[in-house]
Amino acid sequence: MCGIAGIYSFGSLIAEKEDQLRLVNRMTDRMVHRGPDADGVWGDDKGRCVLGHRRLSIIDVSDAGRQPMGWNDGEWVISFNGEIYNFLELKRDLSAQGISFHGRTDTEVLLAALATWGLDTLARLDGMFAFAAFHQPSGELILARDPFGEKPLYYMQCQGGAIAFASELQCLEEVPGFSGDVSADALAELLMFQYVGAPRSIYRDVHKLPPGHWMRIKEGKSPEIQRYFQFSPGSSGFSTSSREVLADELEDILVRSLQRRLIADVPLGAFLSGGVDSSTVCALARRKLGVPLQTFSIGFEGADESEHEIARLFAKHLGTEHRDQILMPSATDFLEHSGKYLDEPNADSSCLPTYLLSQFARQYVTVALSGDGGDELFGGYGRYFETLRDELDNRTLYHDSNWHPGRAYYSNRILIFTPEQLNRLIGLVPEGAAKHLNRLRGEIDTNDVPLLCRLRASDTENYMPGAVLPKVDRMSMQHSLEVRTPFLNVELARFAERLPVEYLTKNHQGKLLLKEIAYRYLPRDIIDMPKKGFGLPLTAHWGKPAMIQALSSALSRKVSWALGWARNARAHLLTSRAARTDSPCIKFGAW
Repeated sequence: MCGIAGIYSFGSLIAEKEDQLRLVNRMTDRMVHRGPDADGVWGDDKGRCVLGHRRLSIIDVSDAGRQPMGWNDGEWVISFNGEIYNFLELKRDLSAQGISFHGRTDTEVLLAALATWGLDTLARLDGMFAFAAFHQPSGELILARDPFGEKPLYYMQCQGGAIAFASELQCLEEVPGFSGDVSADALAELLMFQYVGAPRSIYRDVHKLPPGHWMRIKEGKSPEIQRYFQFSPGSSGFSTSSREVLADELEDILVRSLQRRLIADVPLGAFLSGGVDSSTVCALARRKLGVPLQTFSIGFEGADESEHEIARLFAKHLGTEHRDQILMPSATDFLEHSGKYLDEPNADSSCLPTYLLSQFARQYVTVALSGDGGDELFGGYGRYFETLRDELDNRTLYHDSNWHPGRAYYSNRILIFTPEQLNRLIGLVPEGAAKHLNRLRGEIDTNDVPLLCRLRASDTENYMPGAVLPKVDRMSMQHSLEVRTPFLNVELARFAERLPVEYLTKNHQGKLLLKEIAYRYLPRDIIDMPKKGFGLPLTAHWGKPAMIQALSSALSRKVSWALGWARNARAHLLTSRAARTDSPCIKFGAW
């Protein structure tokens, strides 16, 4: 796990190669936490491309894994962040074609695969990644991001056709011409959704490469962006196999995915909560694969909804080396520094617990397994069942022609502020944010697959890479901890696409087929207990009063960012409407 940064075609802005190298060094210095073990920078002799890297050593911790890494006398050079879990299988395929390898890293295998199969390589990968690969003979730069968006990749276009990119938004603040202008659309999207989704970012002129996409850049041409993966449940029909057969198939795929994610040359453990996702991962590792496993959980003092006691029961049943930590952290202290930790705003309530759990686990391990992705792939969110119940009631009882599933789902079930509430807050809803919301609602309304399939697809496309995975990535990488999840695997996603709805949910319960696997290794009564969640326990005696006091204090200051934005947003939007411009922005600099 690492951090990457680079610039392309910067000759028109920075002529000297040494100055370009220094710039990229400054960019990578902004994210030492992503790679504390080593750093490197490489520049093309023709001044076309500079790549930078920060390294967290996981596989082959020797100097053979240093990056940026070249292949075939520099034909390809790559800066790579992530893990290719099936690199050993790919290595065997490439070796059979006569290709020789010098080290044991997945980075070298990825380079050889790109040189052999080109962009078709992406469809062969099981991994989480973001990388920049430069092909010296053609002068092309390839940027790519993993199918689900586990690893981030930001980019910005500069004067003269130049492009700068990095794993973290803050790195781009070093680039000449960077603008801290924040679009009103992005801020409205943040208030509604709690995140800003790709390809947008909180900064007007910076973009995120969407998950499952690649970008090809060449001087004199417009950047080309193409999609190579999309999760589309129900689009190719459903399996007719029995529940038992599908459960066996699911277990086989999960075990195969897990085996790949257990490969590491550093200490490895697992997050263990009271939910079915992480407990199933730990159960398969211990009972199916017989792997000794360290497990970690945290709890909150005086909070009834803490999951650590259930995690203890799971750990005792599985025989893991379990550690937990009971905390009384300060949510207000965390919020005051959250901009530094998060890089880009994210209002997910489990950011602080994930930060604390990662900090605790990193004292003992460098890699941790998690259960992220299980809810989206197998239908686990309560808001799914509420929307399905609405659909059934409307079909059987109300026959309301004005009821639309997209509007029912993208309501306060998932939105922090609805458009109506946002309008009351700032006086209007920015046009771009309104169009984005209407598009998401329309995709749910117009698709003809079962509603649960549409909801899972929407969350996998938006909520998971927008809120969930950035939270895990940012909070874990603050402590140089790599988090891997067996659920975010293309083979598993393709399997989940064809699962009949009745094998996923019944009687307002979800993840039924996944629970069939859990029942094989864990006590049924614990698995079936209501999930408590992993958010902040904002009870009356815990954090709520302090949060209210901190908010009140912030809003009562003479210079309040929030109130200033609310006033300025309305003024800028009204001005922009009069001037007929499309992208109003508010100049606040770094958020």
